[in-house]
Amino acid sequence: MKVSIILVVIISLSVNGIMAQKTAKQSNSKSIKMDFSKITNKEVKQALEALEENNKEAWFALFTDDAKFTDDGRAMDFKSFFNNAFSKKEKFLAIEKVENDSKDITGNFYAGQWGTFKVFFRFRQNADGKFHQLDIGQAK
Repeated sequence: MKVSIILVVIISLSVNGIMAQKTAKQSNSKSIKMDFSKITNKEVKQALEALEENNKEAWFALFTDDAKFTDDGRAMDFKSFFNNAFSKKEKFLAIEKVENDSKDITGNFYAGQWGTFKVFFRFRQNADGKFHQLDIGQAK
């Protein structure tokens, strides 16, 4: 009987310890902020920060009302696509390459139900600094 009680206590403590470690890892991963220091284009940096912070109002404010959008070369509805992306908290996890005055970004991206993979974002900016087109897709 004593052995059974001791065994139950040991198992209970082990499970509690594992759950505490898992919770600590999850909270630490949520608090890590992306380093956008490589990005020199102010508006691109603001857009990626808005995406990371899941701030769709700030994101959409950086684009023209009639912004064009493609995903892997297919024209899609910009607002609908990103409303869905914001509901899934999609964002870059790491920036690997920054080109074209920081308007072409390649990196590791969390894409909600689709998982994590390497993508590119190509921002096209008008003279007023707003983005009139965004092309995204899976990078090689």
